[in-house]
Amino acid sequence: MDYDEVYRTSRPPWQIGGPQPAFAPVLAGEVRGPRVLDIGCGQGDLALELARRGFEVTAVDISGVAIDQARAKAAAAGLAVTFDVQDATRLSLPAASFTSIFDSGLLHSLHRIGSEQVDAYLAQLPGLAAPGCAVFVVAVSIEAGEGWGITEDFLRAAFAPPWWTGTTIEPIQVTAMPEGEAPRSLRAHLLRTVRA
Repeated sequence: MDYDEVYRTSRPPWQIGGPQPAFAPVLAGEVRGPRVLDIGCGQGDLALELARRGFEVTAVDISGVAIDQARAKAAAAGLAVTFDVQDATRLSLPAASFTSIFDSGLLHSLHRIGSEQVDAYLAQLPGLAAPGCAVFVVAVSIEAGEGWGITEDFLRAAFAPPWWTGTTIEPIQVTAMPEGEAPRSLRAHLLRTVRA
């Protein structure tokens, strides 16, 4: 998929004007500061909300168009976020430097592309997370009936010891807003885990 073209010519269905509602309890008191990473940040809505709450936020996306849009939003809101164009399968970020990591829809997008991309992405996460880092992943479930998605078993295997501890997976709904259509609700997972 040409994400630059998607962001340049339309409103992607995953851009809903704010963070996914399922992240509300996380944002209300589960984020570990001070340094937060948002991988696959798109137009930056989650990153900006984290910055509003006082966190030092780094946010990356493969689309330069999306990053430009996110930077413009941050400037308009007077918020400081470090936005960078990066491929999630080849991240260039300081090791062991983040105290919380967010993935809002990236993992299931990589899963649709192939296992090599998923493996490359997941292999990097332990090295980016400081000990005790909280990781939060929202991923569409295979049970959403879209012909793609992630199973709970896959998530448990991906975030297993020895790197991860205390992993929980909660069934949730995510919102999608396809252009020209009514908003949709899809079955999904909210994973929480901690870097051992």
